[in-house]
Amino acid sequence: QVQLMESGGGLVQPGGSLTLSCVASGSIFSINAMGWHRQAPGKEREMVARIDSNGVVDYEDSVRGRFTISRGNAKNTLYLQMNSLKSEDTAVYLCNSWGYGSNGRSFNSWGQGTQVTVSS
Repeated sequence: QVQLMESGGGLVQPGGSLTLSCVASGSIFSINAMGWHRQAPGKEREMVARIDSNGVVDYEDSVRGRFTISRGNAKNTLYLQMNSLKSEDTAVYLCNSWGYGSNGRSFNSWGQGTQVTVSS
């Protein structure tokens, strides 16, 4: 079983910055991709950014140019640098990862989420 743990959320003023972190743990053989999603109250969950094992990244249109996704040297860590934050970025941010466990089975795991609130 693969577990994901996010950290780094909080309250920030509009225009400010935050960096989210996610660590994957468990019996992992390989990670194919990791990503960040967010869900605001009353809205559907949406993909924010994702990165695959080759380093190819993709961003949701509203965050492109403001957010940067990256993976740590250990490859089981994921970051989201968020700059120029707006009130509409307020949401619970969830880490997602999929790949293969040491038992050869695929996994698709989600973290519990970390709250990001952008408000003056």
